[in-house]
Amino acid sequence: YMAAHGRKRSHPDELVPGTLRVVSLRMDYLPGDTEMAQRLTEPEKAYVSRYALGRDYHKLIRKRLQQLAERIQQAIGPFGFRAFVDSAPVLEKAIAEQAGLGWIGKNTLVLNRKAGSFFFLGELFVDIPLPVDAPHATEHCGRCTACLDICPTAAFVGPYVLDARRCISYLTIELKTAIPEELRPLIGNRVFGCDDCQIVCPWNRFARPTDQSDFQPRHNLDNAGLAELFLWDEDKFLSRTEGSPLRRAGYERWLRNLAVGLGNAPSTIPVIEALQARRDYPSELVREHVEWALQRHGVATF
Repeated sequence: YMAAHGRKRSHPDELVPGTLRVVSLRMDYLPGDTEMAQRLTEPEKAYVSRYALGRDYHKLIRKRLQQLAERIQQAIGPFGFRAFVDSAPVLEKAIAEQAGLGWIGKNTLVLNRKAGSFFFLGELFVDIPLPVDAPHATEHCGRCTACLDICPTAAFVGPYVLDARRCISYLTIELKTAIPEELRPLIGNRVFGCDDCQIVCPWNRFARPTDQSDFQPRHNLDNAGLAELFLWDEDKFLSRTEGSPLRRAGYERWLRNLAVGLGNAPSTIPVIEALQARRDYPSELVREHVEWALQRHGVATF
């Protein structure tokens, strides 16, 4: 997607003609103590990336950017602007680094010494010559390789280089086809996204819990069982994920991901019964992952 947009990625004035400056902002999203590391050791529970436990961030941050632009207009008069929140070919991490918000760490995320990496980024493209902040000129990862070493699927080719095809966030959110079979056992109970490379980052000791109620966990998603979620029908999925990032995966891929998690869970009666209840599901994608999971539990496949 980014490659297809060529120069527009690194030349804001080609994406939005007339742009003279980009205002880069961050918003913390960590919803307090959600026992991230502990949840990953409970294979019968579903792990949902912390950013996706609450409401979708796009609308909230875009609204904040709009409000910021309006406040600036009140001070200096009308000007042209356009807000972006992960919604266009914008090199938001490079822009954030140039704006002084932090450095791009070995896990390819923007890190801030006072806030870690649990934050969203947003940009305001403007046609006024605002003063330019100094870029973040140094990195502070040092010799630490915790993020590279912890990655369940060995998705890091090396420091600062991620093979997205092996990244659990890509596999469970963006990939529209079957998850490669050799990677399924490595995914564990991660059913939407992955936070491992953030959880182990020493700088996230300074991550600030959000004060935004919209980012707090909804529908017990920070403590839900895999089997329980797998038995949601589509209406319940749509109801429980209204306004949630989980909608991006859609119901079919939600079931696909949960089937993988159940395949990695202990061989208990609730786990096997939940899988067997979906053996005849209309989607071939779901059925194939269910059969793989049942085979993992020693249940005869069709």
